[in-house]
Amino acid sequence: MTTIEPPAPVAVTPGTSTAPAAALSLLGPAARRDPYAFYRVLREEHPLVWDDGLGAWLVGRYADVAPALGGGGLVGARGGPCCGPGTVRCAQEYTVPESAFALLREVCARTAYVLARRLAGRQEADLVEEFCRWLPTGTIAAATGLSYATVLGHAGDLPSRSRAKAPAATDVGRGRGGTGVALLAARCAGQAVLTGRALASLMANLLANPEQLELVRAVPALTGQAWDESLRRNPPVHVVLCRARQDLAMSGGTIPAGAAVALLVGAANRDPDRFADPDLFDLHRTAPGALTLGPAHCPDARVAELQAECAVGALLDAMPGLRRADTFDAAETGLLTRAPRRLLVRPC
Repeated sequence: MTTIEPPAPVAVTPGTSTAPAAALSLLGPAARRDPYAFYRVLREEHPLVWDDGLGAWLVGRYADVAPALGGGGLVGARGGPCCGPGTVRCAQEYTVPESAFALLREVCARTAYVLARRLAGRQEADLVEEFCRWLPTGTIAAATGLSYATVLGHAGDLPSRSRAKAPAATDVGRGRGGTGVALLAARCAGQAVLTGRALASLMANLLANPEQLELVRAVPALTGQAWDESLRRNPPVHVVLCRARQDLAMSGGTIPAGAAVALLVGAANRDPDRFADPDLFDLHRTAPGALTLGPAHCPDARVAELQAECAVGALLDAMPGLRRADTFDAAETGLLTRAPRRLLVRPC
């Protein structure tokens, strides 16, 4: 990447870290080794710092990131084809009948059941490779009549203003539920990859906390709370790249108009000034405001949540003894987006 000279911020308060600010970069070894520890240093000691390798100002405190994402001072503060972390108003301009969501849920439940049953008799299975990546794409393909390759071709997941273009209406077949559900599924195709990554993190969190997994098994209605908490603790989008339309006041200084900005959603969602014990997975957490996939009424966000509910229900039904494989650690990978690459489990 070409080195970019940083635009001079206004009245930036120097950090107090023992490490020089110039050494802090999302592309550096510290961030790659443990991004959450890196985020902690930024929040506590460098609330506004120029990342020379990335060519952008890093912003990681919840009190800065949330207003920036929800305000109008940035260009590009959106992740996915519709809404994104911190979006206040849904970007979709079409009305979706409740019947379409109900039909899509039926399609998703059938797809999830088939995928889960294929794994049920195994001694070991990889949920990421054999379930989480397939469910969103398979659901959309079944609902629209499109091929897997076509759906994947529209499943962009870059957390920036560049939007994945939904399949044209003329390309969408009637699928298994009629035109309404097919069009809903097609419009959500661009989020399939991100949804698959979020599903992987959800299952990793539940399997790492067996007592909470058992709560969800006993009370399926808690799946939605588990989904929201997983999106907070391990969001699929960690970094939203954008540009300042105007001078923006942040903790530690002011970002000048025109400067590139990296809003660290992964850091903001674990800010202890906003969330108590932020590193813990707690499906009973009551603090609102996590930067997830967009407002609750957003069609993309609703579809992702119903897929999560179908996924958890099918896996627990098909595999009553589901547990994480012995000694396996579901390590996350990625820079702008993060999720476990593998999730080895014992189905029975």
